[in-house]
Amino acid sequence: MTIPTPRQRLTLFDLPLDVVTLDQTLDRLSDWIYRQPRAPHTVVTLNPEFIVQSRTQPDFVNAMQVADLVTADGVGIVWAARQLTATEVPRAPGFDIVQGLMQRHGADLRVFFLGAKPGVAEVAAQNAARDYGVQVAGIHHGYFDLPEDQRVAELVRDSGADLLLTAMGAGRQETFNQYWRQVMNTPVMIGCGGVIDVLAGNADLAPAWTRRLGVEWIWRVGLDRKRWNRAPRLAQFVRMVRAEKKRVGAQ
Repeated sequence: MTIPTPRQRLTLFDLPLDVVTLDQTLDRLSDWIYRQPRAPHTVVTLNPEFIVQSRTQPDFVNAMQVADLVTADGVGIVWAARQLTATEVPRAPGFDIVQGLMQRHGADLRVFFLGAKPGVAEVAAQNAARDYGVQVAGIHHGYFDLPEDQRVAELVRDSGADLLLTAMGAGRQETFNQYWRQVMNTPVMIGCGGVIDVLAGNADLAPAWTRRLGVEWIWRVGLDRKRWNRAPRLAQFVRMVRAEKKRVGAQ
């Protein structure tokens, strides 16, 4: 395997953003997964809501700042990087990363499915094993409180997983991965939002044309009433970017 070359890292609103393509991301994560001795790495797929939400959550900010890899999940981050750093940043969305790793490594990949409602991770794991041939290292729902974090982290550790999919919502999943990373000692831990729901068939992946254009969020928000509360955050993000661009330009 070719070892990935050093990557360029930008800063957006005090948060890191790596300039990496999807293929480069998969190469780097594959290297981490099979490198000896095992070492834990956290991955964040940055989107506009993360930036807005993190303004009031210092632990969330810290988890992203110390992450080993931060990719651009959506077109909003690509646009912001262009506006504020004049850099074209390729997208590496969470679902594409997860699917890409499973397609690449199949039966050689041990995956722990952590998150979603009780019963959903089980279906996601069954489907992933059927469709990609991965080994299911472990399963646990995402509905547990902070006092149970250590127990769940030790389950992940004892599973010997190569890849941890943590789908417990923005902020919670990233801080969990970061806080317990040394205990879990999983080579790749990725906060992946609704990926487990998609793998389970409980949520639809946006149509291919929206994904190619990078506007799948419009499709999701427009058709899902539960996502309508996301629109104000997206509008706030646009205001933040415009204000920051004006501030920097005035210096």
